[in-house]
Amino acid sequence: MVVDSLNRKILKCLQENARLSNAEIGRQVGISSPAVSERIKKMEDLGIIEGYKTIVSPFEIGYQLKAIITLRAFMGKLRPFLDKVKTYDEVINCYRITGDENIVMEVVLKNQKHLETFIDQLITYGESKTQIVLSNVVKQKEVTPIK
Repeated sequence: MVVDSLNRKILKCLQENARLSNAEIGRQVGISSPAVSERIKKMEDLGIIEGYKTIVSPFEIGYQLKAIITLRAFMGKLRPFLDKVKTYDEVINCYRITGDENIVMEVVLKNQKHLETFIDQLITYGESKTQIVLSNVVKQKEVTPIK
């Protein structure tokens, strides 16, 4: 399926507010609600739309620290770490990267003690570096630019 200009407009509406009704999206893009529904369903079926989610503020539910942690895995420890990292509730994003480190993680933690405990878990997998996030300059984007 080619994503035509109408589907791009629908995707842009959904990225701005995924809770818009099909009727409202239809008003904004100039087609009927059933046509919007059909197009959205087709894009979901094809994997163009991967899903919908609620983004919760970690700070409002008790996580007072956000950190970026990089990890340089020890020889033979990368694969075990890639399995283990999926079980850490603290990790909100994790990327395998090129360069001196193998992994970069975005983590949320309750306090300094929680950070210390978390870093202690990483020591068995490799050498870590931690940076504390002071502020968010660009709001988290879970979107692909739609033009």
